[in-house]
Amino acid sequence: MQADQLLVLVAGGDQRAFEDLYGLVSGPVFGLVRRVVRDPAQSEEVAQEVLLELWRSAPKFDPGRGSALSWILTLAHRRAVDRVRSARAAGEREQREALRAGEPAFDQVAETVEAGLEREWVRRCLDRLTALQRQSVTLAYYDGYTYREVAERLKLPLGTVKTRMRDGLSRLRDCLGGVA
Repeated sequence: MQADQLLVLVAGGDQRAFEDLYGLVSGPVFGLVRRVVRDPAQSEEVAQEVLLELWRSAPKFDPGRGSALSWILTLAHRRAVDRVRSARAAGEREQREALRAGEPAFDQVAETVEAGLEREWVRRCLDRLTALQRQSVTLAYYDGYTYREVAERLKLPLGTVKTRMRDGLSRLRDCLGGVA
């Protein structure tokens, strides 16, 4: 059965039709919400809210105005946008309150400690690279040189620098995997 037919049955209170409709539209609903909200946990929550709203508001669906799927995805998009706006407004309220109270909007001490720990972790991972890899990565990422400029500074072929960078970044990614 298609979504349009299922939604008409759901409007009549048919729970089995709702189960079928849920299976049919939950993926597209979650995908759309995830693209708007971005946070996976909040996206799941919003998608569930949309599907619950779908059960409650199914009688409002008018097949003459469009397809069931487009109606459902419109509900999902509106709910996702509402969540993003709500989160943004809450953050702005917190910042205004912090400014009024003369306090920072975040824990500066914790953020400073965390940044220090991250820097130390990166240093340790850089120390695990070969000297040649570390030199190339440092020139590119700390000193801001392009790969071509790194090759010129080290008097090496560009391909050699690219290989060192690829291998060094791969080792850094593996080492830093425990941080993220």
